[in-house]
Amino acid sequence: MFNQVSAELTQAYEALQVRAASLTEELAIANGELRRQYQEKEALSERLSSLLDALPAGVVLLDSAAIVVAVNPAAMAIFGANMVGQHWGDVARASLEPTMAIGEWLHGDSRLSIGESSLPSAGGKILLIHDVTAAHRMKTELERNQRLAAMGEMAASLAHQLRTPLAAALLYTSNLGQPGVSDEARARFSEKASGQLRRLERLIQDVLLFARGESIGRDVILVSDLLAEAAQTVEPLMGEHGLEFVLGDACGGGVIVGSRKALFGALVNLLENAMQATTPGGKICLSGNRRGDLVAVGVRDSGPGISREMQARIFEPFFTTKGQGTGLGLAIALGVARAHGGTIELFSEPGDGAEFVITLPVAPVESESEHHG
Repeated sequence: MFNQVSAELTQAYEALQVRAASLTEELAIANGELRRQYQEKEALSERLSSLLDALPAGVVLLDSAAIVVAVNPAAMAIFGANMVGQHWGDVARASLEPTMAIGEWLHGDSRLSIGESSLPSAGGKILLIHDVTAAHRMKTELERNQRLAAMGEMAASLAHQLRTPLAAALLYTSNLGQPGVSDEARARFSEKASGQLRRLERLIQDVLLFARGESIGRDVILVSDLLAEAAQTVEPLMGEHGLEFVLGDACGGGVIVGSRKALFGALVNLLENAMQATTPGGKICLSGNRRGDLVAVGVRDSGPGISREMQARIFEPFFTTKGQGTGLGLAIALGVARAHGGTIELFSEPGDGAEFVITLPVAPVESESEHHG
């Protein structure tokens, strides 16, 4: 029995030795794999670190409380090396000013684009900061060149439009000097000449406004006030033309920053166009709606609508369907909207009215509090 037990123990010990050797070998392989993975991660970390250091864009890492926990050299060059540990809101307030474009900010003489990505696992964010000063300057220059090119294309049309009222005014004034013309006829000729000269003046003013582009101010404008002012201006005219006028304001206290005069002029121009397109008994609606970071101001009429061919050209300079129109009103309105970081869209089914919608970005919260303060 003793010999049998001893033999069994010997076998068990040998099996245990074989198992221990196998486990040791497996552990060595696992350690080698872990070491390889660690070395790969170290190499990846070094590459990422080198990439962030070489990246021309600024990178800022925020924790869940929006505290700056890491930055790359490009971000340090913009905001300073002592930004780590500060709240991002404090850094932004001290260094950045809002612009008309969403996601773009002024930093001294530079213009920065700031995009953000969430980090779901850590609860923080990564901010990617690009210097878009040169791109913005090129865009401004391109818009100017496009305006100049459009002016060149318009020269022939403009000369024709100027020549017609000028020739009429010259004809009327020459009749004033004819002998034997009654006082009543002189008064009529004088009035007609003045009317043609006023038409010339209006045309030239519109051309200058279009060519110059709208300079944007820093007025803080409550959209509801702008709508109310435009409605108050056109409502009596709507009544005279036998039109029903409705104002629907759902802007929710939205504020925009820019030129109040330019925006008011563009809005009234759209309302006057709608009024001229609608026959007595029709209806015109002025509406304002808040859509997140945007506000949409719409002018809808119950007129005959706009054909597909005309819709394609409606914003072209000098394109007009009116005998006395300059054809620059909508082109100027579109320029004003774009200068404020927005646009104008036309929605129309022929025979079922038309709606022009100006979409503009609302101002950041700081401007709203400044307005209410």
